[in-house]
Amino acid sequence: MQSPKLTLAAICPLSASVVMADKMAADTTSAEDLKLYRDYFTKRFPGVPLNEFGNGVYAIDKVSRDSWEAIEEFPPYEPMIEAGETMWNTPFANGQSYGSCFGGEPAQRKNFPYWDAKRKMVVTLPLAINECRERNGEKPLKYKKGAIADLLAYMSYESRGQKINVTVPDDPDAVKAYNDGKNFYFARRGQLNFSCAQCHMESASMHVRTDTLSPALGHTSGWPVYRSKWGELGTLHRRFGGCNKQVRAKDFKAQGEEYRNLEYFLSHMSNGIEYNGPSSRK
Repeated sequence: MQSPKLTLAAICPLSASVVMADKMAADTTSAEDLKLYRDYFTKRFPGVPLNEFGNGVYAIDKVSRDSWEAIEEFPPYEPMIEAGETMWNTPFANGQSYGSCFGGEPAQRKNFPYWDAKRKMVVTLPLAINECRERNGEKPLKYKKGAIADLLAYMSYESRGQKINVTVPDDPDAVKAYNDGKNFYFARRGQLNFSCAQCHMESASMHVRTDTLSPALGHTSGWPVYRSKWGELGTLHRRFGGCNKQVRAKDFKAQGEEYRNLEYFLSHMSNGIEYNGPSSRK
């Protein structure tokens, strides 16, 4: 059964300067959504260059940015990049390597996530890494932290400067996956009855306790992230799970269909922003 379609204008109460309800039909394309989404943030935060949104809350909060820039002078994720490089250069037991799966090129962020028409699913970089391992007789890595975050840190570091360019092909199954991700983003859930959009669109720049809520634009650009709260490097899907837990909602499996489709939607919404991972956050 095809999932219901939601429109950005219908489910997110935008300010008067960006209300485009008359332009948004139930069958809006991903390109139309992207324009509305980007216009919302660029008008909400005038003067912030598009690429700056890849820096999360530090694009809009000068006080936090000063502290963050000081941390980035001696980034806590440097040892993880080195560990990831070692993983990349270490052959599997069968003599093959990650390079055998990725054409010898670690700078792969620009190629993910993508729609696999043959398998009818969204493929993310962490998923591709584990599929590479399993094809070569290796056990899959856990998806939230640890070795896979280290390898992603190295591959992301090598990918810095590449621009997000996630396409949604004219394929009913691809469009459904995109819409499922969009629906997930705007759907209220959990005991607190919050949606992703309520925090990171409507309430972006506002405070929850001592934290400033970041704008959603560019949210997928800086991963994996070293969070001070975690004291370690973590993946995007780990953060998705944390957000669900914070609103007391059901968590979903990392690299399960729900989170892969959510990543697909969010990545498309951030097209044109440079990948800048790994990065550090509070």
